[in-house]
Amino acid sequence: MTVHDPKSLRHEYSLYLEREIEAYKESVSREHLCGIADFAQKALEGELQLGMRDVLLAAEVDRIIAKRLKIPSFEAWRRRRMKNASEPKRPEYWGLRSDTPLAQAINSASLHSRVVVSGARVQGSALYLAANGCQVTAIEPERDVVERVLHAAEEAGLESRVRGLATELREWRPDGQLAAVICTPAAFAGLSASEREKVIAVLQTATADGGVHLVETIVAGQEAISEEELRAQYSSWDVSFVQEPGAARTFVARKAVM
Repeated sequence: MTVHDPKSLRHEYSLYLEREIEAYKESVSREHLCGIADFAQKALEGELQLGMRDVLLAAEVDRIIAKRLKIPSFEAWRRRRMKNASEPKRPEYWGLRSDTPLAQAINSASLHSRVVVSGARVQGSALYLAANGCQVTAIEPERDVVERVLHAAEEAGLESRVRGLATELREWRPDGQLAAVICTPAAFAGLSASEREKVIAVLQTATADGGVHLVETIVAGQEAISEEELRAQYSSWDVSFVQEPGAARTFVARKAVM
């Protein structure tokens, strides 16, 4: 997902071209390659200069192979490369809705900002945020869930941006500033009101000015954490609610910039 400058893209394209051509050469017989060399030599008749013959001939052979393989030009390859690189930044790529409230977390976070995700559907949320440049800590008590998140991150090339912890949110302590916190009610399962208050207070203290917290309030038609409780806990923050499909709503709180 790294953004490349034109020079690095040129280099990446040259490596791609070289790999494709070398793979083709290894897949055909020596007689077939000699036939391509003869064809190249005829194409270069009158252009072969003393001392440059072998260099020009090798380049022409590669050009002929690239043409036969229909390898795209640099510009065509670059456009395809950039399009493919942008796909994982879309929420739909990870099975999320196009209007997911998670986009607010990305808007609050600068590149490499730290984000915490905890609760149900942690995988899609974590990978979406990581694909958009966030450094994500995924917290989930079930170890197999954490392992699935880390495996999916590795397959997507996002392993450097996703850290998984098999623990309860109430047991975790931030070791640096956070740009966003995303929780579903599962993150607060089994906690008393006073315990939830303590957990949220720790996360609030670790959140940078302008940072955002997103908390789902209703799951499967049942209120898991009341809106009144959240409003009281975030009384000094700018709060709003985003309507989800059905009765579900997501609580959004933004920390004031001091």
